Amino acid sequence: MTTQRRSYETGHKPKCLVIVDDTAEWDRAVYYASRWAVRVGGGVVMLRIIAIEDQNQQWLGVADLMRAEAEDAANEALDRASGRANGIAAITPERVIREGDPTTQILDVIDKDVDISMLVLAANPGPEGPGPLISMMAQAAGSFPIPVVIVPGDLSDSEIDGLS
Repeated sequence: MTTQRRSYETGHKPKCLVIVDDTAEWDRAVYYASRWAVRVGGGVVMLRIIAIEDQNQQWLGVADLMRAEAEDAANEALDRASGRANGIAAITPERVIREGDPTTQILDVIDKDVDISMLVLAANPGPEGPGPLISMMAQAAGSFPIPVVIVPGDLSDSEIDGLS
């Protein structure tokens, strides 16, 4: 990735990228990102990634139906997350739906939007570990193109208010 960040240049504003997935802690990342955006006069980009399966030609019609259902579910998840952001900070986040490998899609969204200045994720506080996205990011942390903020999943709204 060689795209220069332009978040603080004239005509631009800083944005944070939040991944809206099926984990319980996505709300913590949205809360933090929304509070941050209000404080810095920035924005929030919400990304939902749809996993795609290998498609066999004879099952293409079924695959198309599955893709449409996944897109509907993605829009519903982004509706919930956008409503939460609006309720927290009276902002309307940008929404992006992508298909494919999460790492590839996250990097592509960052590369295409020069105003994204950080990625905000929330960690699962349970014994099963922080979650697949954070585990994946830990492996790429040294070469990731922007800072990654990891919000502990068990922080309360008031605790996040004190940090953002």
